[in-house]
Amino acid sequence: MEEILSSRDRKILQAIILDYIQTAEPVGSRTVSKKYKMELSPATIRNVMADLEEMGFLKQPHTSAGRVPTARAFRFYVDSILEVRQLSKADQELIKKGLAQEKKDINEILKRASSLLSLLSKQTGVVLAPRFGSNVFRHIEFIKLREKKVLVIIVTKSGEVQNRLIEADEPMAQEELDKYSRYLNEIMAGLSLIEAKRKIVEELKKEKVLFDKLSFQALKLSKKALEDEGEGDLYIEGKTNLLKFPEFADLEKMRAILETFEEKTKIVKLLDKALHAHGIQIFIGAENEYSEMKDCSLIAAPYSKENFTLGTLGVIGPMRMDYSTIIPIVDYTARILSKILESFDK
Repeated sequence: MEEILSSRDRKILQAIILDYIQTAEPVGSRTVSKKYKMELSPATIRNVMADLEEMGFLKQPHTSAGRVPTARAFRFYVDSILEVRQLSKADQELIKKGLAQEKKDINEILKRASSLLSLLSKQTGVVLAPRFGSNVFRHIEFIKLREKKVLVIIVTKSGEVQNRLIEADEPMAQEELDKYSRYLNEIMAGLSLIEAKRKIVEELKKEKVLFDKLSFQALKLSKKALEDEGEGDLYIEGKTNLLKFPEFADLEKMRAILETFEEKTKIVKLLDKALHAHGIQIFIGAENEYSEMKDCSLIAAPYSKENFTLGTLGVIGPMRMDYSTIIPIVDYTARILSKILESFDK
């Protein structure tokens, strides 16, 4: 796509995009000529704008003589023209201190991260919490409640704790359950819960396990305990920030975007797409796949612990968001969040 546009075309397109990001108003040739000090006549600029419209980079609203950038224009801008700004020291400190103050509660840290993303971007901050199965196993414990009822406590390396109630096939003494816990803590060490579940299924297929009551019962109990996976939690802050933008002044658009935030499933699927990416991922307009999001962009980045990707965070805003300032906010927040999670077991 880069080869399509000459240097002159690129400068004019960049000027239109920058002006539209600031004003949300259609941009005319005189504005480009005067405001951006182009050494070109308005007539020449008009001709270039007409060519850009023909190529799908600009469109003309019916009520205006000016043009507005299309999703294709923003994609070209992000891929080929954009110069990302450096995050200010003040904003870096705000992110570091804001996340560090939540100490060891991972859910509070993730919630705080979404608040900081929203605060600094003035748009909507989103953080997808780790799916429980993607966490690295640390400890499992079985506690006898009554007859066949057993409470399973699963602790992950990221500090998350889940309690699950399961029913054993037969009544068990607490001494037996303690042996099962010790056995499983040994064979599941260092595995993600997804990997642990896979290993349990494989072990249960081995003939020797069928004749070893301890192994067999321990594996059966742990298989039941790990069956319930579910989606990771989604933290969203600043939902109403988007309503301040003229793009969402239309009542139907406003309703659609708020319903998407409330439903959460679509946002989770979008963030999932960035889960195993390296660095920043940007989804512009229709790249978001959902019609409700066609006027939006999502800037997302994964966060991790010990080189293991845990979840994704990002900012959702209008397609004309200021990419140059929001990209470093998302990138830095993901890196600081990863550092804080690294320190959990130290």
